Amino acid sequence: MGERRVVVTGIGVVSCCGLSVDETWKNIVAGNSGIGLITSFDTADYKAKIGGEVHGFDPTLYMSAKDARHLDMSSLYAVAAADEALKDSGFGIDFRDGAAGIDPERCGIIVSSGIGGIRYMEEQAFKMEQAGNPNRISPFLIPIMIPNMVSGSLSIRYGMKGVNFAVLSACATGCHSIGEAGHVIRRGDADLMLAGGAEAGISHLGAGGFCALKALSQRNDDPTHASRPFDADRDGFVMSDGAGVMVLEEYEHAKKRGAKIYGELAGYGATGDAYHITSPAPNGEGGARAMKIALEHAGIGPSAVDYVNAHGTSTKLNDKYESEALRTVYGDSLNGKVAVSSTKSTMGHSLGAAGGIESIFCLKAIQTGIVPPTINFEHADPECNIDCTPGCAREKKIDIAVNTNLGFGGQNAVVVFKHI
Repeated sequence: MGERRVVVTGIGVVSCCGLSVDETWKNIVAGNSGIGLITSFDTADYKAKIGGEVHGFDPTLYMSAKDARHLDMSSLYAVAAADEALKDSGFGIDFRDGAAGIDPERCGIIVSSGIGGIRYMEEQAFKMEQAGNPNRISPFLIPIMIPNMVSGSLSIRYGMKGVNFAVLSACATGCHSIGEAGHVIRRGDADLMLAGGAEAGISHLGAGGFCALKALSQRNDDPTHASRPFDADRDGFVMSDGAGVMVLEEYEHAKKRGAKIYGELAGYGATGDAYHITSPAPNGEGGARAMKIALEHAGIGPSAVDYVNAHGTSTKLNDKYESEALRTVYGDSLNGKVAVSSTKSTMGHSLGAAGGIESIFCLKAIQTGIVPPTINFEHADPECNIDCTPGCAREKKIDIAVNTNLGFGGQNAVVVFKHI
């Protein structure tokens, strides 16, 4: 069997910047921050009180209120994003008995969450503690809490019976999911895959845990300027929620049905730092290796890349070491040829969803010829020393865009998208 090519034929997003791809992209390009004070719980005792919450989301637009109660919010965000992506692709959301014109056993799903149902787990823990009785725990705790239920619930919803599992690699989860889903199609095990990430981690434990790590920005009096990747005054990342899901399809299959194609998934690199549970490896060497592998798989050199959506978390070590990795891989091409930006400046860090959402931003950059900005960049940091498209979006012809995501545990993922 010859090499099977993989293309993207549908995209869907739910984020703090919008409840659809178009709304989110419009706000990202304009630099309209989605960060604000957390409203879903009392943050009085928390050092970090800000986040990128999803506002105005109504799960009953997709299912009954009863069914919605049996899913974590991450799964509900994934449903909304996947519905948008499937409708965008022209398939619709019913794959049972070939209703979509494709064998459901040739359709798979790798849509993952880095944390899983942490909110529901908290609720049930509080309930058990208050009652003093483990018999008060809901029988739905385990199926709602486990991270793989994002993919499982989508499979049940659409009737897709092919490859189905979850990838868990913290902040690289969504990116790894896309890369691995592409491999499923290339090796011939599926013709269509839903891929991406979803997260609803803004919670008592989620915020408290990252506060304990001293990883979050405490710029509580100025939320919209708190996420400032590569800026010298950055003081941590800002948590956000949401989902980004894309339809990956075998190229000949997509071409035969006359599908709209956003771009080709041309390369994928995955590496481990083997260094530390939270800190990136010095000089960003693990991330650099993932970048190089992805470009090698795509069959292109660094100077062929037009845009890189950086991981750019707004933490001291990530931005420093990622900048070093970018300089190692792209060298002089960073001086005008390869544009770089971090969209986390506008929408915060959506953890396991980041790779899905930011990969879609790469595809939108290819489609629109716009490099989204890194907002809140006001003071250059000599340890970063890259042009991160500060302040305002730029117009640029983009044929090749790269998304980079780096997870705790030293788990690195990079995907390359190419105009087709």
